[in-house]
Parts: sequence; C-alpha cells; structure tokens
Amino acid sequence: MKQIIKAMEDMLRGLSAKDTERLSALLQIEEDYETGKIDLKEARRQLSEKVGRVHPYDIAKAEQHLVPADDEECRKVDMKKTLQLLDGFLDTSRPDLPADHPIMLYYRENDEMRKYLAEVENLLQFPLIKNQWLELYEALLQYPVHYTRKQNQLYPLLEKKGFDRPTTTMWTFDDFVRDEIKAAKRLLDEDKDDEFLAHQKNVLAYTRDLMEKEETILYPTSLAMISPAEFEEMKEGDREIGFAFIEPEASLAKQPTQTPATETSGFAAELQALLGKYGYSVGNDKDQVLEVKTGKLTLEQINLIFRHLPVDISFVDENELVKFYSDTPHRVFPRSKNVIGRQVTNCHPRSSVHIVREIVDKFRNGEQDKAEFWINKPGLFIYIIYYAVRDEAGRFRGVLEMMQDCTHIRDLEGSRTLLTWEAEETDEAAEASQSANAPLSAETRLKDLLKTYPWLKTELVKLRPEFKMLNSPLGKLIVARATLKDVSERSGMSVDELLQSLQKLIAAHA
Repeated sequence: MKQIIKAMEDMLRGLSAKDTERLSALLQIEEDYETGKIDLKEARRQLSEKVGRVHPYDIAKAEQHLVPADDEECRKVDMKKTLQLLDGFLDTSRPDLPADHPIMLYYRENDEMRKYLAEVENLLQFPLIKNQWLELYEALLQYPVHYTRKQNQLYPLLEKKGFDRPTTTMWTFDDFVRDEIKAAKRLLDEDKDDEFLAHQKNVLAYTRDLMEKEETILYPTSLAMISPAEFEEMKEGDREIGFAFIEPEASLAKQPTQTPATETSGFAAELQALLGKYGYSVGNDKDQVLEVKTGKLTLEQINLIFRHLPVDISFVDENELVKFYSDTPHRVFPRSKNVIGRQVTNCHPRSSVHIVREIVDKFRNGEQDKAEFWINKPGLFIYIIYYAVRDEAGRFRGVLEMMQDCTHIRDLEGSRTLLTWEAEETDEAAEASQSANAPLSAETRLKDLLKTYPWLKTELVKLRPEFKMLNSPLGKLIVARATLKDVSERSGMSVDELLQSLQKLIAAHA
C-alpha cells in the first residue's frame, strides 16, 4: 500500500525521467500493436523488456501526463486488445471490499448490466417480439444512473487529486454510451425493427468496453488515490443519487460518525474559516450572532434559510470553482457535496462545456450580466437563470445559478386575495376524484388519481416502460402538476387509450 501511495504522490508531482521513459514506451507499444505495426508476440516481448510490471495507475499517469488532449481518446482505445496485450503484466483481479463500499457497488451494477447484455445477445437469435425488448430496455435505461453517480461523486474526488484528464474523457464516453442506449430505445418505439436490431451491436460493444475501462483502470486507481474516510463520506451522496439494478442493504447504511465538540462542518465551517481569515472570531456556538449585510443571523439560521428557499442555488467563485449549493428537499436535479471545490467546467459533459465557458467569459469581461434557460415539457416547466456576481467595486466575483420548478406558477390564473391552505385544495381535489360519479377525463390530475389509487404508479410502469420516469426527480415534479392529457403526450399513448387502460386497472382492483 505504501508503494501505491508513493506512486500516486509521484503522479501528482509529475513524472520523473525514468517514469517518462517507461510510460512513453508503454504508450508506443500499445499504439504500434493497435495499428498493426507489430504483432502480439513482438508487442509482449517489447513490453517485458522496456516496461515490465504494469499497475492500473501507470495507465492513468500516462493518460494524465503524456497523451495529447482528445475528446474521443477514451472511445478510441480498444480495451479488449489492451487487455490481451497486458495479460500477465497487469493485475486485473477484483479487489476484496465490503459489500457497501462505493467501488464495490459500481462492480455490482456492472455485474447486473452484464446479465442484461447477455439477454440482448440471446434475444438477437430470435424474431423480434416487441414486448420482450421493451421489458429488457426498461431495465437497461436504469443503468445511466451509474454514470451520474460517477460524474457527481467519483470524478470530483479524483480531479481534486490531480487526476482530471482521464475523468473528463471518460465522462464523454459515459454520455456516448448513455445516448446509444437511448437511441436504441427510440428506434424500438418507432418500430424501426431492422435499425434497432443492427444498433444492438453498438450497445453491446461500447457498454462492455466502458465497463472494462472502469474495472481495469478507473476503480483500481480510485482505490489507490481516495482514502477510506473519503469513501465513507461518499456513501451519503451515492444514496441521494441512487443506484442501477441494486439496492444496498439497509444494514449497510452509513453510521453517524462521532464529531468532536470543537469541530464544525459543512457551510458553517466554510463561513467560519472565511471570517477567521479576516480577523473575525466566530467560535463554535451555533447560536452566536453574525453581522450580515442587512441583519444579524446565526450560522444555524443561515443554513436553514438556504435549505428552505423555494429555489435551488449554486455559486461558482471568480476562480471558476464550485463553492456552494443549497441542499433543498425539492431540488430539481441531484447534487453531491463532492462537487464543492471542483472546476465548474468539469461539472458538465463535454458537449455543453462551450456554453459554460461562454457564460463565464462574458460575465467576467462585463459583456453580460445574466443568462436564462428553461425546460418546457408537458406538465413541467423548469426555469434556470445565471447572474454575474460583482462586488461594490464592480469586480467579477463569480456566478450565481438559480433554478426553480415554475410549473405551478405558470398555471395560476386570476387572483387570490384570501388565505387558502394547500391541504384544503388537495382535499377538495381528492374528494372529487374519489367520487364514483366523477369519471376520468383528460383534465384529471395525476396527483389526485395516485392519491386515491396509490398502487397505480406500479401498474403504470407495467403498462408502458415510459412511466418508469415517474420515479425520477423530474417525474416527481410531473406527478404533482400533470393532467392525464399531459401524461398522454409524454407517454405516446392517446388520451382515449390511456383512459381506457386506467379504467380497466381500477375496475380490476375494485
């Protein structure tokens, strides 16, 4: 272990002349073998003579320091050929880890994904039966949460330790594989059978290749670079984002750690450190009052205010580092505390980095002060706005992002001047939906329907795979606002077909 730690320290400092020579030889041998300049026998002879034993972090170091930047580099590497070349030189054994270790959960998800991919190969032997494939792709579409967790949890920690090139290129490949799976599902929905079946070759090859890259390089390098304490901290964010195919046992939930009475954590600690830097003594009393610009608040009150804001807030400082986000229960998109201190451009897929770059640059040079975006779908309207943050002297100090689900606001009509509690509205709607004389219609609210028949959410997923999204973060927002007409538009079912299906389900459960 000491050797691994030392290797990682060397990686962060850069490469020695000896490392450079050895890893350059490794890359050259790989390239010559990949391009057919030398055969496998000669490549392995040169590997033995010039390189010797190879560790996963050797490949990571080579990518970090010696490979020219290329958005497509991760996809260009044929992992099967690489493993064939390195067989006997590279340790690819699976580590012995506790069942709830974050890296072991990635392995477990991959194991389940391999089973589904084997089923893809099995179904390809027979004439296409759409319902079989729909059921299979309902499962496959869960897998991208595996990538979401990597991008929001694992990559940020590695980047803080200087391991940023391989993670940014792998992010691109993550998104590519996710899009391949979605593209296949779209072809299936559109009844383009021949194109769909032909597309399975891509799904199989690219998904398996990415899993090999994860297990051969990413996970072993992560275990060498990330401390047990950091992995323990990672567990909470992992659970917030979720898992594909698996559900960690309740007994494996993170145990609360004993925090010394003198220690403060989270936003309060950062604020305390900042005040201390400028000579203000804060102490550790959460009830100590702080002088803020327009009032006096305790650290506890500050945290509570941020947590209860009706909008989600994120702040990136003038150095383009993510410094803060509000952890609201109604958060529209998942966030992980591992993004704190991360370069903002590393928090987005390569396909959208140019937009982030343009916003920051125009804010910094004073050309613009705000940028607006919105997501407008049936039963859902998400509003996103970015503001340039400047101090009293007009100097650029960062970017403030605010995001809000405005679906309810856009639906408001007329005026309300009398106090009405939300519970009263819900009760009235529920009573109306429960009435035997109130048949379902296009205007029936999904929220009211599920309150009356909570088992319907499970049945809807069985009815059509698209309803799986009702369990996602955006899906929960849709449930709160959508009518059955909106549900019809999102699912691809006609209103009449949806109403008939719902009526049959309700009658069957009566």
